[in-house]
Amino acid sequence: MSTYETTTVEQLKARLDAGDAPYLIDVREDEEVAAGMIPGAKHIRLGTLPERLSEIPKDEEVIFICRSGARSARACEYLSELGFGRAVNMVGGMLAWNEL
Repeated sequence: MSTYETTTVEQLKARLDAGDAPYLIDVREDEEVAAGMIPGAKHIRLGTLPERLSEIPKDEEVIFICRSGARSARACEYLSELGFGRAVNMVGGMLAWNEL
């Protein structure tokens, strides 16, 4: 079974506030990201990941974001199975982020 890391919204916000710029990918649908994204995030819908793998760094930390953390967890699992070593799920997703 593949494993992946997790981060909380508080941890990610602290990193961003400190000037860190992790690679962020938002896997939500178009209409969801239209309501707002974390600044600097790249939008790659979950369903398009297989054909857009070349856009995702394979040996670098990549934090995946969705609405609640479930789709981003699936993205992390999928990429871990393909050998992407640093897939990180933002637990709680944008629902938690918007509560900050």
